Amino acid sequence: MSANAASSTPKSLFQKVWDAHSVRTLANGQTQLLIGAHLIHEVTSPQAFGMLRDLGLKVAMPSRTFATVDHIIPTDQLAEPYRDPLAQAMMDELRKNCRDNAITFFDRATGCQGIVHIVGPEQGITQPGITIACGDSHTSTPGAFGAIAFGIGTTQIRDILATQTMAFSPLKVRRIEVNGALPPGVYAKDVILHIIRVLGVNGGTGYAYEYAGSTFDNFSMEERMTVCNMSIEGGARVGYVNPDQTTFDYLQGRPYSPKGGDWDAAVARWRSFASDPGCHYDDIVKINAADIPPTVTWGINPGQGLPINGNIPDPAAAATPDERASITEALAYMRFTPGAPVKGTPVNVAFLGSCTNGRLSDFQEVARHIKGRRVAPGVRALAVPGSQAVAKICEANGIAKTLADAGFEWRGAGCSMCLAMNPDKLVGDQICASSSNRNFKGRQGSVTGRTLLMSPLMVAAAAVTGRVADAREVFNLT
Repeated sequence: MSANAASSTPKSLFQKVWDAHSVRTLANGQTQLLIGAHLIHEVTSPQAFGMLRDLGLKVAMPSRTFATVDHIIPTDQLAEPYRDPLAQAMMDELRKNCRDNAITFFDRATGCQGIVHIVGPEQGITQPGITIACGDSHTSTPGAFGAIAFGIGTTQIRDILATQTMAFSPLKVRRIEVNGALPPGVYAKDVILHIIRVLGVNGGTGYAYEYAGSTFDNFSMEERMTVCNMSIEGGARVGYVNPDQTTFDYLQGRPYSPKGGDWDAAVARWRSFASDPGCHYDDIVKINAADIPPTVTWGINPGQGLPINGNIPDPAAAATPDERASITEALAYMRFTPGAPVKGTPVNVAFLGSCTNGRLSDFQEVARHIKGRRVAPGVRALAVPGSQAVAKICEANGIAKTLADAGFEWRGAGCSMCLAMNPDKLVGDQICASSSNRNFKGRQGSVTGRTLLMSPLMVAAAAVTGRVADAREVFNLT
């Protein structure tokens, strides 16, 4: 259906999609929402299928659920059985659950396997104007297509499998406008790290973030996905961009996109979901793109970031007791010195990949600048494509070879060192320059490992210099 065609009241995309998928209002004030597409992976789904079996229930709409494997899968071993028996058991369980319930599974043998938030868009499953849910917090990613997408827990996975609906509380909507051209060496990853630094890791609590402005209008779909991916790190439950011609061009010809005569009708319907001029927003934030610097985190949450030429904060200068305590905790874990420059910090590991920055354009940009250079002695560098489709293109176009020639280990598709539920882990107190999305304590597999988030090209700059560096200087960007 179109988005409230009969209504003359201007509405945001969030409100239109919400209204189009509302089944009823529940007694507790939540809304029972129809879920247009349900994505599952091997970590959060086994218990949900077990609950269904215990209740004697079947999957209500198997054609709306799609599965892949990403979290536990080793990126340096393609053949089974895997060295980790738990990883093999989870793989086997997902296969069984998909087979028993007629659910499409993008297994490794299909050539379509990868991180769930990358596979959905590649396949054309992620479409404007629908609701999307997955048992992973970074399901905010598909919002780049004008969908309302959110991460859920195992009991909600059960509910969707059983009914294709779930209970969800309404959200406020904050419009975040970024206008202007980004300076050289500044990327979508810097945009979202800057937004989180400005608004805080809890600033989006209770909100959906609508990203808008000329900067987003000119972004590719992959850039939009990078920003929407980290909405959750800013406290927002949902992040989205209004669909436009860039969206439609990306989706056309994808396996699950409408075909033939259905395509034009779909595009017209998708356009109708875009926020109306004059619609209500609960808050509006405006940012000048020219003010966004290359950004790197220094602490233990994504909001603890700095411009590349910034200095580690001093807790004595904190504005509030809570801020002082947060800085003090981060300094103790990271073992950094207040007032020291973040630039020049030695790194042990460089990680390119994740659902934030494991897409084709990320590897293209790094390969374009790193060709002819070498990873610094003593630095371990990993390049992990977000999907088999990304890997195939990178290998066919020489991108993988360029990265390997530079000293990066080229791996198979998966989450890899983003969260270390697989063999790719930090060791001891290693410092990792990472293109992933979280720098929490122990996130990359070592209880004392330290993570610095940054854009892919900044990771490359750290890899070739052996320390946190300004990619603009390393690669002569002007």
